Amino acid sequence: MKPKLLTTLEDYSLPQLRADVLAGVTVAMVAIPLSIAIAIASGANPANGLITAIIGGFFISLLGGSRVQIGGPTGAFIVVVYGVVAQHGYDGLVLATLMAGAILIVGGLLRAGSLIAYVPEPVVNGFTIGIAIIIGSSQLKDFLGLDVAKLPADFGPKMAALWAARGTIDWQTAGAGAGALALIIVLRRLFPRLPGMIVAVAVVSAAVFALHLPVDTIASRYGELPRGLPMPSVPKITLARIDDLLPSAFVIAFLAAIESLLSAMVADRLIEGKHRSNAEVLAQGWANMASALFGGMPATGAIARTATNVRAGGRTPVAGLAHAVTILLVMIVAAPLAGYMAMPALAAVLMMVSWNMSEPHKWREYMRAPITDRLLLVLTLVLTVAVDLTTAIGVGVALGLALRLRASRTGPEHWSDHERNG
Repeated sequence: MKPKLLTTLEDYSLPQLRADVLAGVTVAMVAIPLSIAIAIASGANPANGLITAIIGGFFISLLGGSRVQIGGPTGAFIVVVYGVVAQHGYDGLVLATLMAGAILIVGGLLRAGSLIAYVPEPVVNGFTIGIAIIIGSSQLKDFLGLDVAKLPADFGPKMAALWAARGTIDWQTAGAGAGALALIIVLRRLFPRLPGMIVAVAVVSAAVFALHLPVDTIASRYGELPRGLPMPSVPKITLARIDDLLPSAFVIAFLAAIESLLSAMVADRLIEGKHRSNAEVLAQGWANMASALFGGMPATGAIARTATNVRAGGRTPVAGLAHAVTILLVMIVAAPLAGYMAMPALAAVLMMVSWNMSEPHKWREYMRAPITDRLLLVLTLVLTVAVDLTTAIGVGVALGLALRLRASRTGPEHWSDHERNG
């Protein structure tokens, strides 16, 4: 369970340091608007997203089992975090994150990282698409400037509230959102190496400021961001609160482990490397405990930011450390500038993130999968959207393992040549 950082430093060089620092700065420019947007969509303060990217990202790179993993707040947690904040307040989320970190540390010590192989892929795909649907729909309020006092946490009532407010669309806000979304898409196609999301947010936010448009910004809604990190503190801990928050803590821990290990596997393919799964789970535990102590949100490995790191030349955990330090420096030096970010532009960023999360390029492949895989994917998706993530994961994993057990009891005489050679 040795961290990859110690391994990579054995033959580290100055050229690699330059490459890692440049990659870290590049990823930080992508992570800043994403971290802020994810925090807002989760019902938290924008500063909480930056704190999570700094503290969580630093510890994930410092102690993790992947050479190139970039950590921070991710879209997968929006649904869980929003629900916990709505029910228990932000302080409840901090305690749940602290508990999840402890669960992950125990899991890492028990070498639970290898158990990822037992989670059926259709379950992962189903709840990922379900989360993407929930994230995308939750951005319609800020994207269109709808006049809704408070969106319900559940999908059905949320869509009903948005539909009831359809007559309150602010066309200047909607224009800013559409402009940002179009710019992100165009930049991604024409200049894929450019950080299109931050360019789009910057351009649209500058236009809103220059034209004095009556469009919400971070500063107008939340005030200025703090210039630095808060002092660490321990949330209020009681047996009653632990009992109330334990289910949420387990879901956060499960999601953190799943997403981090999936991201690490994607990174392995990109750099032709091999991550240490148990070290990665341990790092997630320490990162989430540290994030909670500083008032941050749940943190995990971020697939898109990790891929950006690899494309930018990052090859060791030093790039992830540089990414965290860069965000901290930007927070100290340029926090007031972040206040000008336009809310519809940030909503466009998250709508693009949710589209990418759903992986539309794989939909045709899903439709060609065996009928049991398709049913498992659809069931997990529907439960994620219509009920809650805890139920979706529990039912999906249980049913998936039951189907796998049933298949394993099918004797070889019942297998086709294709299945035997597949």
